[in-house]
Amino acid sequence: MKYSIGLVAAGLLGISGAAYADVSSTVTAVSDYDFRGVSLSAKDPALQASLDFAAESGFYAGLWASNIDYGSAFDGNIELDLYAGMAGEWSGGVGWDVGIIWYAYPDSSNSATKFKIEAYPEIWGAISYGPVKFKQWFTNDYAGTSLDESYSELSATFELPAEFSLSLHGGYNYGQVFDGFEYFDYSIAVSRAVGNFTLGLKFTGTDLSESDLDFPPGVDFPDEFNPEPRILFSVATTFPWSSE
Repeated sequence: MKYSIGLVAAGLLGISGAAYADVSSTVTAVSDYDFRGVSLSAKDPALQASLDFAAESGFYAGLWASNIDYGSAFDGNIELDLYAGMAGEWSGGVGWDVGIIWYAYPDSSNSATKFKIEAYPEIWGAISYGPVKFKQWFTNDYAGTSLDESYSELSATFELPAEFSLSLHGGYNYGQVFDGFEYFDYSIAVSRAVGNFTLGLKFTGTDLSESDLDFPPGVDFPDEFNPEPRILFSVATTFPWSSE
């Protein structure tokens, strides 16, 4: 993320007033940047960080950044996401969440030998009840291609004994940009808080093989994206740390 985090945080605080705001930052080290079942870090470790704002009204916004590696055909080493949304709960304990995200790649550009990673927006809407959540994503300009893309995901998180938690996830990628190779992704993750840190272990993958894809049109699907099943490790901490 190349924007001034301090300036953004100050501006967000001004929306609702500091007395009703909560600002936090999360830093995560992960063995592989997994996005909907494929690797966006060439199967290498990634360092990720966010700055998040939440208001009492249910409005929230934030910045998120990670190192990336799309392979030798693409230029760019940084992903920067800017997002905002609104969340709440209806009677009966049914939760809802709507928002928009802008995926950007500030150090990416076209050259004689590499493709630029194009920025694009995506919107979402979610509904949840208890531990289960359904979330629908949509963009009309996936990766700057002017093609639409949709992603439907169902997830659930359960508390386990000894302060462990279990997260289950399944997603379906489809739309014009995936015409002919729509695919499912899945994950099973276990995590545990240890002091101010959360340790995670995740098994994830897709129903794709690398030979299924051509991304973008005319360019072989990079081996670095790795849609095959694999195990990921992560360590995360959120600031400010609890004083308890």
